[in-house]
Amino acid sequence: MELWIVILALLGITLLSGNLIGITLILFGIVLVEYTFDGNFLVLGNGLWNLFNSFALTALPMFIFLGELLAKTGVSRQIYTALSPLFSRLPGQLIQANIGTCTMFASVCGSSQATAAVVGSIAYTELERQKYPPRWIAGSIAAGGTLGIMIPPSLALILYGWWEEVSVGRLFVAGIIPGIITASLFMLYIGTIAKLRPSEFPKREVVPWGIAIKASLKVWPFIFLVFAILGTLILGLATPTESAALGAATAMILAAMNRQLSIKVLWDSLVDTVLVMSTIGLIIIGATVLSQALALSGLPSQIAQIVADSGLPPIVVLIAVYCLYLVLGCLLAAIEMLLITLPFTFPLIIGLGYDPVWFGIAVVMLIEIGMLTPPLGMNLFIILAVSEGRMSLGEVARSCIPFWFILIGSLTLITIFPQIALFLPNLVF
Repeated sequence: MELWIVILALLGITLLSGNLIGITLILFGIVLVEYTFDGNFLVLGNGLWNLFNSFALTALPMFIFLGELLAKTGVSRQIYTALSPLFSRLPGQLIQANIGTCTMFASVCGSSQATAAVVGSIAYTELERQKYPPRWIAGSIAAGGTLGIMIPPSLALILYGWWEEVSVGRLFVAGIIPGIITASLFMLYIGTIAKLRPSEFPKREVVPWGIAIKASLKVWPFIFLVFAILGTLILGLATPTESAALGAATAMILAAMNRQLSIKVLWDSLVDTVLVMSTIGLIIIGATVLSQALALSGLPSQIAQIVADSGLPPIVVLIAVYCLYLVLGCLLAAIEMLLITLPFTFPLIIGLGYDPVWFGIAVVMLIEIGMLTPPLGMNLFIILAVSEGRMSLGEVARSCIPFWFILIGSLTLITIFPQIALFLPNLVF
């Protein structure tokens, strides 16, 4: 046991030092095999061979490519322009539009960082020009961006499902209602404060219904794209991988119809997809080496057995796991945190009788919370970048505090009422 404590402590120190996490995980996996199996590295062979020889994982680069293509073809600006007039009737107006646009973009993007970056690049300067307080601009975009990994398609849910052999289709459908509830709570909070403290929000004229509806019709290509991805999946016409490919192809067709697709845009999207997938792939390889070494050593099952024998109520163990993710969310990025912790937390929580689909949604919510948590919350740095130095990291973090608590509230809701996440997948599948 002393050896395990030393190895895990060294792993934690190395990860927090900022070194390449994929390489770090690979090296520690090799160390574990050396000490526990006398250097018999053949035990890792099958795992690494099967790693990328997976049809389900093919969805990952497809959705990354889809997000890159949407970001580079101006589709997101079209969504924002089309939806903004509708939100002029709600208290908070364009701050509400930030949440609405993030929600819509999340339904085809799959990435929180991409959602926050794309909507931020469009909305930040425009809202600042219209005299909206920077804290409301930053908080709404950073929080709205977190919906990118909850509302399907979600890169985090793809990785979770592939890693733990849970149906990605069920995970996608399970994320819809929690994502909509979270977005609604964000909007309810903004609307309530706008009513109570109207002086914080500039007064804009309300757009007439006729003009607002006419403007919203311009979002029809985007609705078609959402159907190509989620509609085909829910109706059972396509697997998640096939819906990803269909979504990417549909995005290319729509961009070409709008005369926004060029060889340069296509090439840049492909290059950025390769760069992102290479980074994720290295982390996946490292996590696979480490998790297989841990699994072969029996440590995760030993921990699960110790917890089971302790007699602790399942809810106490679950809250302890939540606290672990909240702490790690301050220190690690989403994918690293997901792949490093699952070898321990998944068998532990599932062994206590919790549903694996529900736990996937809970973990993604915890990752969302981590994205708004300093010092390493990724969405905080994205807003810091789009503000071009006009806000400090502390100011951005403070602007996200109310939304951080709303996410905690959403997590509490699905913990108390797990059917919020499970009702739709049980109905569809």
